[in-house]
Amino acid sequence: MGENNLNNTSVEESKVEIKNEAKGLFESIKKYLKELLDFRDDTDHEATINAIKADIPFKGATAWILIFAVFVASIGLNADSTAVVIGAMLISPLMGPILGIGSAFAINDIEIFKKSAISLATMIVLSLLASFVYFYFFPGAGEETSELLGRTKPDIRDVLIAFFGGLALMVARTKKGTVASVIFGVAIATALMPPLCTAGFGLANGFSGNPKGFEYALGALFLFTINTIFIALATFIVLKLLSFPMHKYANAARRKRYTTVATVVGIAVMIPAVYTFISALDESRMDSQFSKYVKNEIDSNPKYQLIDKDLNIKTKIISLNFFNEISEAEENMLQNQLINDPRYANLKDVKIEIKGSDTKSFELITTAYKEKREELQESKNIIAGLHKQISDLQEDITKLNNRIEQDALNKNQKIVAFSRIAKDAKIRYVDIEAIGFASVLSSNDFIKIDTIPVATIKWNLKLPDSIIAPKERELRSWLQKEMELDTLFIKRDK
Repeated sequence: MGENNLNNTSVEESKVEIKNEAKGLFESIKKYLKELLDFRDDTDHEATINAIKADIPFKGATAWILIFAVFVASIGLNADSTAVVIGAMLISPLMGPILGIGSAFAINDIEIFKKSAISLATMIVLSLLASFVYFYFFPGAGEETSELLGRTKPDIRDVLIAFFGGLALMVARTKKGTVASVIFGVAIATALMPPLCTAGFGLANGFSGNPKGFEYALGALFLFTINTIFIALATFIVLKLLSFPMHKYANAARRKRYTTVATVVGIAVMIPAVYTFISALDESRMDSQFSKYVKNEIDSNPKYQLIDKDLNIKTKIISLNFFNEISEAEENMLQNQLINDPRYANLKDVKIEIKGSDTKSFELITTAYKEKREELQESKNIIAGLHKQISDLQEDITKLNNRIEQDALNKNQKIVAFSRIAKDAKIRYVDIEAIGFASVLSSNDFIKIDTIPVATIKWNLKLPDSIIAPKERELRSWLQKEMELDTLFIKRDK
């Protein structure tokens, strides 16, 4: 009996010992994680707010830096150069007012909010104006590039980049001895400048007559809005978690009023932020499920020969263009797979449209190829016939000229082979653009009428008169000799 009690006591002691060891391990892990992740002790409240305030003002050098950054980013986007665009992101001062807005809500400082809002609005207008000027007036700047088009359709990834980038930036900002490399990295990742330049590109294209231009501008401004809202939201969250002190007002009523205004504005901003996040998340899921649908249901089936595909999220229509013929039964099967398969739950309200499903594409292409070959051969025959007619007409014209000249000689008239003289004149004087000859009736006393031979010459307008005059005298002597004339007047045709 005593031995059993002794064993029970040992078991109990072992359990207690194991429990104490587990508790000690848990406490050790908890302490380690706290030391690893807690950054509150490394925060400098006053320096952080002062640094944010210092980056808010927009005047003087900051204005010129923004303008130069806009032109650098616009040129980089236009040249499809990622390196140049990154450089523009680093020198852009846009981040300052955005952090100011987020911090203003966090510490209830209405003055910081006013200054930040005015600076940000001014920066946006100036950026749009500068980029519009570049893309509208510079030759060849209105061409679409992948760098530009890549910033016209934001998705959930842009939201996450802006939010987590903003969190990283504020954690770095609040740390004693700010980590500059983190700030530069966030400036590149969140990409505030390129969307504004892309919006300027869209406006320039829109006013130039491209209907897609305004669509590009709206998409780019939407991306910039996403970045702005979620960076400011991240700023607000970090400052609240670190318990930054609220701004003090001497008047209690004023403090309460500003608190109410800040709360209302914050909620108003959060509503589109949440909506944007949910919409971008839904669109991202639809794109992902659409890719899976095409891969699982179409690409994996060898009887389908898909040429191109497209998902229009706004109209909720999937367009599929097949090379081979798709029957009505197959079309219904593809639609049912989309509706009933839980893997494509976000696409259940989407309709599929099959392009070319009622035609035999290969036969049509073959027939069209043969018809085009026949049309081409017929065109070649027509062109050959026209060439022969032109050649015959030229020969007839030459014969008629010869007959006219021969008839004139037979009648002892002083008419020469003008076509030969014209050719010789052009060879001798390459600057002649046209030559004409006529006998003009003239009278000095209005009684006696004389016939005066006149040659009309049109010279190259680029030649100065100092060069034309001696050439004209030389030409006059040569024409008199060739045409066997005692007198010849030269008239210059302008």
